[in-house]
Amino acid sequence: MALNIKAWIISLRLRTLPLALSTVFMGSILAAGAGCFEWGVLIWASLTTLFLQILSNLANDYGDALSGADNEERQGPRRMIQSGVITLKQMKKAVIITATLALISGIVLILVSLKGRQLAAFAFFVMGLFAIAAAIRYTVGRNPYGYRGFGDFYVFLFFGLMGVGGTFFLHAGTWEWPVLLPASAVGLFSAGVLNLNNIRDIESDKKSGKKTLPVMMGRKPAAFYHLALLVMGWGAFLLWLIIFQDDNVGAWLSLIVLPVFVLNAISVFRFRAPLSELDSQLRNLSLGTLFLVILYVTGSLFVVC
Repeated sequence: MALNIKAWIISLRLRTLPLALSTVFMGSILAAGAGCFEWGVLIWASLTTLFLQILSNLANDYGDALSGADNEERQGPRRMIQSGVITLKQMKKAVIITATLALISGIVLILVSLKGRQLAAFAFFVMGLFAIAAAIRYTVGRNPYGYRGFGDFYVFLFFGLMGVGGTFFLHAGTWEWPVLLPASAVGLFSAGVLNLNNIRDIESDKKSGKKTLPVMMGRKPAAFYHLALLVMGWGAFLLWLIIFQDDNVGAWLSLIVLPVFVLNAISVFRFRAPLSELDSQLRNLSLGTLFLVILYVTGSLFVVC
């Protein structure tokens, strides 16, 4: 494929990668808190997650270009296929290569973390295949789920429950139900990022037949839905702190990032502002989620030390 470094970097959507890493970092610090941490798991889980996120980004460009969802009325950054810089054939090759890298990295992760545990290894291998398929099927195929309003559910599942919970299990080799609280928080914030993206693109998605939740419910209800995602996310995280981290005072350091989420929620209710202004809020919410995790990690380690 012809090499245009700038175009491919844009297509990778690097600003989405911090959100992907949030899941692995959260699952890893939870495992460390339970006395179970493996550097090999952290490294390979991070690589696998990054490949899956990049795969989703590239497949999204490919699928939206095929369907016509990426058009001149779209409010976000201009896509490279849409601009004619990258061809559909080149993007399809990139999707195949990235899917292969994600598969290889995932297999190594399983071998590193689940030695001798055949049943668990098989289960994670199947989940890995499911994750690769889901990353592609969001906008690609005869009936992509992203065009039927199911994107938020899959983001919550993969960035929250499976991403955080799965990482915890790979470290610890066991399961603890309270992990669902911080996992749900990260998943809900991740769904919020997708919702912002869909609110921004609501007009172009309507005309292309892409039925996201904002298209189906309307802009104002979508703003209240966004507020609900953030409130529920913080509710789950605060429950985790209050009930299960009462002796971990440093974990409360993560509350420093709360104003970022408050401003993010307020921005969605500015209905007269151009939808393109929501683009910066995508970055803010993605980085805000990562900083929440980093502050939680930092505070927890400070107390331990």
